[in-house]
Amino acid sequence: MANPLLSLGRDPRGIVSVCTAHPVAIAAALEEAQAHGQYALIEATCNQVNHDGGYTGMKPAEFIALVKGISQEIGFPEEKLIFGGDHLGPNPWRHLPADEAMAEAKTMMAAYVEAGFRKLHLDCSMGCRDEPVALDDATTAARAAELCAVAEEIANDGIYIIGTEIPPPGGAHEEIDALKPTAPAAVLETYGIHARVFTDAGLAEAFERVIAIVVQPGVESAQMSVVLYDPSAARDLVATLPGMPGLVFEAHSTDYQTGTALKALVEDGFGILKVGPCLTFAVREALYGMEMACREMDGGPLALRQTMEDLMQADPGALREHVHGDETQRASQRHFGLSDRIRYYWPNAKAQAAVADLYARCQKVRPPIGVVSQYVGAGLVNEALGAGDDLFDAEALARRAARRMVRPWYDACK
Repeated sequence: MANPLLSLGRDPRGIVSVCTAHPVAIAAALEEAQAHGQYALIEATCNQVNHDGGYTGMKPAEFIALVKGISQEIGFPEEKLIFGGDHLGPNPWRHLPADEAMAEAKTMMAAYVEAGFRKLHLDCSMGCRDEPVALDDATTAARAAELCAVAEEIANDGIYIIGTEIPPPGGAHEEIDALKPTAPAAVLETYGIHARVFTDAGLAEAFERVIAIVVQPGVESAQMSVVLYDPSAARDLVATLPGMPGLVFEAHSTDYQTGTALKALVEDGFGILKVGPCLTFAVREALYGMEMACREMDGGPLALRQTMEDLMQADPGALREHVHGDETQRASQRHFGLSDRIRYYWPNAKAQAAVADLYARCQKVRPPIGVVSQYVGAGLVNEALGAGDDLFDAEALARRAARRMVRPWYDACK
């Protein structure tokens, strides 16, 4: 069966790209995709999942096994699953010299393709040791072609994405209140250089399977701020699409965009909408809310929140560039920041044990509907009741919360 992504450039609809490794968020995305009759494009980033395990501890084959297992549990058809790899390049090893970092990137690419990933974002835009932070298009394209060649040797049916965006993989490092869309000349130059380099490298046929280019549409979410899409500001960027036949734009960091903004993105040619942190934010919000509801009834501790605080304090590496201000502000950003850096800590065994304890506590305490509504919101409670969910099942509520969060993306891509 032909990869449905190949038709994006000829189809006015878009596709939702869910980039998360959290099982509850994955399940929510699959359920919502099924409810909309859409494909489920599930992606992993080079930092989350790689041949060394990434911050999730999962290798590419293990990630695919996880998603397929969840899809079987909820009855999502496997033939409608698409697996993507995001920012595949030297980013996790950029502290190494370029040749060593690229050797790691090639090993990672092979692991992704062998596992079954077929949507492959080639991103070699970042400098390695003793290089500039951002590389020129020619160097970026040459390294991307090297990775493409690795993929083609294993399976010559990959669907490729080129280009990158600012901020870097994982989202913004600082607060922002406005962003300029990618300059039209820059996107056309990136496309042209990649086309020439790939052709010179004997990869012209593979380049025909480049379906999208990553650009900055002028949207972003940081710890405490969201920049919404402004179609008028992106007008000149959108006008470049006819010069790249068959391509769409891929929009990263669309978390927390409104339904109106998402529909405008799709209408303007941003055919791939990437979303992730806001889903795990919704999961965390629901779990914390249920813990508050339990405490209201049994007077017990906020054990899950304390466990997560202890884990973040003990290993602050994933937070160092992302939380700022005095200790009160930093504590707020650790738990409630919109870029959801707490997501890096959920795979920890202590976090998983604390979540399991919360699930058991909710079933034991069984807080009244009014108390649950107070802490997780009446909208979520009403939807859960209407769907027949068990209000004392914290996992089911968290999944429902993530479904409500991701629904506007699937609506925009109908």
